[in-house]
Amino acid sequence: MMEVADITIWLALGAGILSFLSPCTLPLFPAYLSYITGMTVKEIQGTQNIKVRRKLLIHASLFLLGVSMIFIGLGVGVSILGQWVQDLLSGQSGIFLQRIAGIFVIIMGLFVAGWLQWKGLMKEKRVHFNRKPVGYVGTIFVGMGGFAAGWTPCIGPIFASILVIAGSNPVQGAIYTIMYVIGFAIPFLVLTFFIGSTKWLVRYSQKIMKISGIIMIAMGILLFTGQLASISNFLLKMVQDSWLANLG
Repeated sequence: MMEVADITIWLALGAGILSFLSPCTLPLFPAYLSYITGMTVKEIQGTQNIKVRRKLLIHASLFLLGVSMIFIGLGVGVSILGQWVQDLLSGQSGIFLQRIAGIFVIIMGLFVAGWLQWKGLMKEKRVHFNRKPVGYVGTIFVGMGGFAAGWTPCIGPIFASILVIAGSNPVQGAIYTIMYVIGFAIPFLVLTFFIGSTKWLVRYSQKIMKISGIIMIAMGILLFTGQLASISNFLLKMVQDSWLANLG
């Protein structure tokens, strides 16, 4: 059963949201909607027609299905690998993997905040298609190939951190990846319906990334020191005590 106060699960959800709000994803969001629907960006941003919005949401949902298939597949694969490593090693293997994950998350947090630079890691590597997708099935394949496979290097520091954490905790690794995908999907679908809201978010995306990088660094330190589980248990106890007090 998933604990209400499992910090890592909620951080995975936040990481998904952050990936969508990153400077190399959010600004091109209207262009992707234009590509998968066949409508111009101007038509999409100016529409108030409920039928058009329904069409946008259907395409967006199928696009996210394609993205999810790739991301969740990677998460499950890393979890299996992590379990194999834990079975191969003995004694303190869990602590060892947790500390490795903590160091990795700290480094990725420095990249996200902009204090470390590696152009190859943060570079956009989008896959370009010669023809537009045919119908709804084509939208799924764009999600699988055009975004998940092509833009993973762009959102790499964030997603890679989730994969490393999944590998260090194989039991819940798939859950972390699923929560990441949900976090990515929520703003994608909300902004698909309210497409005009993307403009002001783009202006603040750099600041959002810097703050999120700091949070990632703090999370990495907690992972390395083993304090993340202690904080999670403390918050869970607070929730349980509050719930019991309300019942009383």
